[in-house]
Amino acid sequence: MQVKAPARTAAEHRARQEDPVRKARSRVPLWRSRKVQGLGYAAPTAVFVAVFFVWPLLLVGQMSFRDWPLLAGDLGGNGTENYTDVTDSTLFWPAVRFTLLYTVIVTVILLGLALLLALLVQESRPGTGFFRTVYFLPGALGLASASLLFWGLYSPTTGPLSRTAEHLGLAGEPVSFLGTPTSALLSTVFLVVWKFAGFYMLILLVGLQRIPHELYESARMDGASRTQIFRSITLPLLRPSLALSLLLCVTGSLLAFDQFFVLTKGGPDNSTVTIVQLIYREAFQRLNLGTAAALSLLVLAALLLLNVLQFRGLRHADES
Repeated sequence: MQVKAPARTAAEHRARQEDPVRKARSRVPLWRSRKVQGLGYAAPTAVFVAVFFVWPLLLVGQMSFRDWPLLAGDLGGNGTENYTDVTDSTLFWPAVRFTLLYTVIVTVILLGLALLLALLVQESRPGTGFFRTVYFLPGALGLASASLLFWGLYSPTTGPLSRTAEHLGLAGEPVSFLGTPTSALLSTVFLVVWKFAGFYMLILLVGLQRIPHELYESARMDGASRTQIFRSITLPLLRPSLALSLLLCVTGSLLAFDQFFVLTKGGPDNSTVTIVQLIYREAFQRLNLGTAAALSLLVLAALLLLNVLQFRGLRHADES
């Protein structure tokens, strides 16, 4: 037998209508409502993005379809001529190949070393804080400043590295660390790894410390070796931190500019010209902003595509 709920009395209905909290909410003016306040909090960020990202992006898109000299000149439209000029340039495809090669080398070495450093300082032991600070300290230095520092170290005439090699008998003459394409690339990679290894170590260290210690203890009790623990526990649970590090490292490497601009100037013989350096040359040396804008949009499209593919790959890996 079903028991029906008692009908709401008139007094209860009247008390509900006269609830002071409800009446107070109904009297709140529109400008103090949560929706309006949320829009107010988001407005400064929206204005910032619109002024410093959306509007410049639209301007770059307009520039890419025009003859847009940096100095005086006519701003006539030329259709897709800027894009064809970019791809027909003798430096475009060598710059693309070099940028991709540099990205692969830096990503593999940098993330591998960062993971090794994070594993070394994962456990809290005497002196661990000191080593964490030492590893991270180069990251506090600006990239341009670090490049100038290494430019002095690599100098064949006044640099200490060349003099040390001569005194130790390792070289019979001053060593030119930036004199050949291979040595210039490896010297720049060494600079980047020295500067950013501590930064990525910190990201991976945070991921390592979020792994429950009970999992390691259970695996040791089951007789798992260190290799098995690393492959079956550490790497799978560290995947989000590795994904973030990979995304930042690949994006930063594809947009490399400061280190090559300071150390090599694109030399020797244009062998270390990156994509961003090519944009700089088109804009400020050839004074052609239209071609530089077209190249910038191509780089932006490539970065967006690469990030989408990375996110999809990581999502499929998580689902599997």
